[in-house]
Amino acid sequence: MIELTVEGITGYLKRAFGPDARLLGLGEIGSLDEQGMKDFGYGKPLLVRYEAGGREQEAVLSIMRGDRFGHQHYWDRAAILMFQYETSARMERHVRPLGLGYVNAENDLLPLDGPKEFFILNEKLSGHDYFLDLERVRKGGFRPGDVDLARELARWLARVHSQKLDAPDLYTRRVRNLIGASECIWGMIDEAFPHPYEHFSEQRFRALEKDLVDWRWKLKARASRLSAVHGDFHPWNVLVREGCDFSVLDRSRGEWGEPADDFSTMALNYVLFGIYDEPRLSGDFERMYRAYFEEYLENSKDYEILELMAPYFVFRGLVISSPAWYPDHPPAVRQGLLRFLENVLKDEVFDWENINRYME
Repeated sequence: MIELTVEGITGYLKRAFGPDARLLGLGEIGSLDEQGMKDFGYGKPLLVRYEAGGREQEAVLSIMRGDRFGHQHYWDRAAILMFQYETSARMERHVRPLGLGYVNAENDLLPLDGPKEFFILNEKLSGHDYFLDLERVRKGGFRPGDVDLARELARWLARVHSQKLDAPDLYTRRVRNLIGASECIWGMIDEAFPHPYEHFSEQRFRALEKDLVDWRWKLKARASRLSAVHGDFHPWNVLVREGCDFSVLDRSRGEWGEPADDFSTMALNYVLFGIYDEPRLSGDFERMYRAYFEEYLENSKDYEILELMAPYFVFRGLVISSPAWYPDHPPAVRQGLLRFLENVLKDEVFDWENINRYME
């Protein structure tokens, strides 16, 4: 819970406006009951009267509250406040922002000074990218340990997905983002393919979008499945070491979601590498794919996931078939993947044991 105190606000004023800044008074300004016909607000502003540089001034301090309309996480709210700070002064007659900051774990108010871009510093881990192993297998360098690692990845994923959360609005949000977000299906269709596109007509894209509307309503009814997820579980985000030791990178798009998202992503990458030199999944990559499925289903006991994988396959299929993201695919690979993402939507339950029929 955020606690705004006199000490905390005084500390912020000194950090933001100099050591001579001092707080003169605080008071509430407005309330949810004073917004006329509007009965929903995003937080109660606080009037701050202070002195800095020898001048008495007044300002309004606002903190957004979380809600189910895309503001569940503090990073959601931070993005909106950063947008307002960056753009408000460029609009005629708009109130001018005086400062942007954050509240830390000790409830101190800390300023951000002229933010332009943000960065993150992560630990450095040993290991090599998992996709290099898949390239080795594709070139004939299969090892028995490759199947063992596929099983270990599936076991890890089942453990992660065993963490559940009762928050239907978060599940619905993730489904909504899957379909409509700029970095998911609608965004991939609009930006990751040229239009017109010789391998996939506008009519096929439109039919795909219409089918996905029905799938969205099917998924919305499964909110009790909300689980911890990685969000971007593919071979470029896995670091591999000796044996079956590995680490994952770049968790994306939220802490909670539908397990089918993670599970389908790695599965479809086994297919991608497996069909690169022949039109059907077979041989070593089929062994890895089957081991991955068998191990996950055995450990999770989540057979319902097979009823929900199709739209997540479509998202990943659009990514890995995209000429923008993967420009060097042979035409047969790209066309096989595009057929897959159309056909997989036609089944109520994904037929994982007969995956090749989806590419025919």
